[in-house]
Amino acid sequence: MKIAFLADPLAGFKTYKDSTYAMMAEAARRGHAIYAFEQSDMALNDGIVSASAARITLTGEADDWFRAAPPAETPLTDFDAIIERKDPPFDMEYVYGTYLLELAEKRGARVFNRPSAIRDNNEKLAIAQFSEFTAPTLVTSSEARLRAFHARHEDVIFKPLDGMGGAGIFRVKADGLNLGSVIETLSENGGRTIMAQRFIADIDKGDKRILVIGGKPVPYALARVPQPGEVRGNLAAGGTGVAQPLTARDLEIAETLGPILAKRGLLLVGLDVIGDFLTEVNVTSPTCFQEIMQQTGFDVAAMFIDAIEQDVARSENV
Repeated sequence: MKIAFLADPLAGFKTYKDSTYAMMAEAARRGHAIYAFEQSDMALNDGIVSASAARITLTGEADDWFRAAPPAETPLTDFDAIIERKDPPFDMEYVYGTYLLELAEKRGARVFNRPSAIRDNNEKLAIAQFSEFTAPTLVTSSEARLRAFHARHEDVIFKPLDGMGGAGIFRVKADGLNLGSVIETLSENGGRTIMAQRFIADIDKGDKRILVIGGKPVPYALARVPQPGEVRGNLAAGGTGVAQPLTARDLEIAETLGPILAKRGLLLVGLDVIGDFLTEVNVTSPTCFQEIMQQTGFDVAAMFIDAIEQDVARSENV
């Protein structure tokens, strides 16, 4: 197969932990041709969406890890699969990219995850569709509502709806210290909608990333344990990743959500769970493949490429 990765610049990859690299390496090991392009490389011309895409050869080296052939303008329908791995911010440029991918999809391109599904499932707001698994949550731009929520629950996490890697997350305890400042800053004085969630004390045991591929959970989660004095377990915020088998509650959440999300065209999803509560549904570029593989031996990338191959084969047989 010809597999194209829409990703951020390859030169910035940290191959020892990058999940996209793990996908590429597994696909190449199976003999698939690997291509890469960035969002800015796409164009719509006379109804055809193409990209200036380069064929990639992996060297096996840690730093100088790839060779790229000269890029060539290629209709996206020429690829057997396009894997969307661009990181947030989920800004309007990101949205425009999903529109282009969707136009290509209408002409027969196979895109994973489905562009419309990425747009329609905000990584923070999507949990509202599964409220049976969530802690008390409020989404609003109203300072009065946010203050009332804090008064009711006393220990509250506030966060933006478009952040990643733990950026912009604040905890305000019962004393309300800096409550006004946090609300004003995150909501931009009432001009921006944000999320508030009752603090979940089990964060000290880790913010678990549960990967779901083709509707089925990977049997291990990566618990991202915060540093002392931190409430953010995100690896980007200094958390330590500890792989562990899924609990009964983890399985209940993953097995309930997995088939629903897969039916929407979300082949790969990262569910974030703290204690017994679902906190986020990550659909843009979920990570933690390599950490789970290194600690447990379970080959997440192989499970992912299996799912890609099976989906493409089903499409070709329709």
